[in-house]
Amino acid sequence: MRKSHPIRRVVLAGAATVSGIVLLLSLKPASDPGSAQAAGVGAPPAASAQGGAQAAGSGTVTGEAAQTQYGAVQVRLTVSNGKITRAEAVQAPKGGQSDQVTANAVPKLNQAVVAAQGADIDAVSGATYTSAGYKESLQSAIDKAKAAGGSSQGSGSQGSGSEGSGSQGSGAAQAKTVTGSVAQTQYGAVQVRITVSGGKITQAETVQAPKGGQSDQITANAVPKLNQAAVTAGSADIDAVSGATYTSAGYKESLQSALDQAGG
Repeated sequence: MRKSHPIRRVVLAGAATVSGIVLLLSLKPASDPGSAQAAGVGAPPAASAQGGAQAAGSGTVTGEAAQTQYGAVQVRLTVSNGKITRAEAVQAPKGGQSDQVTANAVPKLNQAVVAAQGADIDAVSGATYTSAGYKESLQSAIDKAKAAGGSSQGSGSQGSGSEGSGSQGSGAAQAKTVTGSVAQTQYGAVQVRITVSGGKITQAETVQAPKGGQSDQITANAVPKLNQAAVTAGSADIDAVSGATYTSAGYKESLQSALDQAGG
């Protein structure tokens, strides 16, 4: 019988050794807890991402000061997760009878804002000028919050889920506020501001209206009805309020101007 050559035996032995090492390496566990942790696996980033999303919908914003016949009015809002949680007047008319009017009106206006989650609130009886200035500064604060992407009115009522927050953010981005031209009437100027979202009027308010003497009572009665009618009709095709013919005509004229600017 032929004997195996010594060199051949060495080669075969080396090949067997290499095969054994490869087999041992292939049996090592695929997932090493130590290496996985070092690579960052198992440290979920969801918590930090969620925290950032919540912070984006919170903060405090102060509107521009609105000048009235009896003094300045300025409103500050606190927004949390896209919802107005607090409203306060950092400036309001003071001195003489204004102290009593302010003390009565401001708490009611603050409460109305939180309840309405917007500037569509009624004037407080006996505080027409303060109410008008309050609403003007309030709208300014809301506009600033929207521009900063920090809030979307009504987001709180739809829940705090991340999916809902995303859809509300896009809705807020599409909303725009437009102020119509001033319409001159026999008793004074009328000017209307509207907020349009999704092609619909979502809010209407009067930034100027006849005032002084009997006009105060007529304005206080007519303006809320005209604002509501504009939102309901979605156009300037609204009826005049009885006893406020001139104010109604001026309102419709300025409203149509605002609609034209908003693109119909």
